[in-house]
Amino acid sequence: MSIETIKMAAEAVRLTKENYTAAIILAAGSSTRMGKDVNKQLTQLRGIPVLARTLMAYESCVVIREIVIVAAEKDFKEIQKIVKDYKISKMTKLVEGGSTRQASAICGMRAISEEARFVAIADGARCLTTPWQIANVCLHAYRHNAASAAHKVSDTIKRANAIGMSQATIDRTNLWQAQTPQIFHTSLYTAALHRATKDRFVATDDNALIEHLGYRVCMVECGLQNIKITTPDDLPLAEAILAYREAEKK
Repeated sequence: MSIETIKMAAEAVRLTKENYTAAIILAAGSSTRMGKDVNKQLTQLRGIPVLARTLMAYESCVVIREIVIVAAEKDFKEIQKIVKDYKISKMTKLVEGGSTRQASAICGMRAISEEARFVAIADGARCLTTPWQIANVCLHAYRHNAASAAHKVSDTIKRANAIGMSQATIDRTNLWQAQTPQIFHTSLYTAALHRATKDRFVATDDNALIEHLGYRVCMVECGLQNIKITTPDDLPLAEAILAYREAEKK
């Protein structure tokens, strides 16, 4: 779908109790791959903190009704300043995260409104997500109960042994790179978290929790630009994407 089609569809959605959507922004990571004492969420990207860019996208998305931020307690003061400076009016709570992504997601789930029927789990460092990408994933979640931003793999994928020697070329026909937001019906996601805890199952993303429960997640193409800031090398790439977007508007 084109951006205009998504925009029209999202704006046409009647906001009801049945599609009340809360966003949980996970910003409690240790940022170890960014280097010593660098918090990727608070790093400046073209003069704006990474987390602020993420929050502004969810603030601007017409179908997101509330935002809960999960972060390390030491960052609360700076995050509260970001919320104030960038007018994030949909934020309802700022809560401390857990020791893992899963634990942080559980903290976020405890903080969302009882009215929420869908929950969008998002990386605080995936700061180039657009409001219309978020809306598009939401629209698919409303239809399928589980949907995820993703990008279809286009590179040739190799499987190698422990010392890096190739063993096979993997068929990429049905391969996707998972991104965020990952959006689920709250009852389905709650059940998935309970099952994972019971089974001591640790997932690398929230889609895997749903799959562990025996359900499938609808992959929604969101392109190559929806990157996550993970290492210092990601910053110049993100800056280039932002510069390209600004040039496109002219």
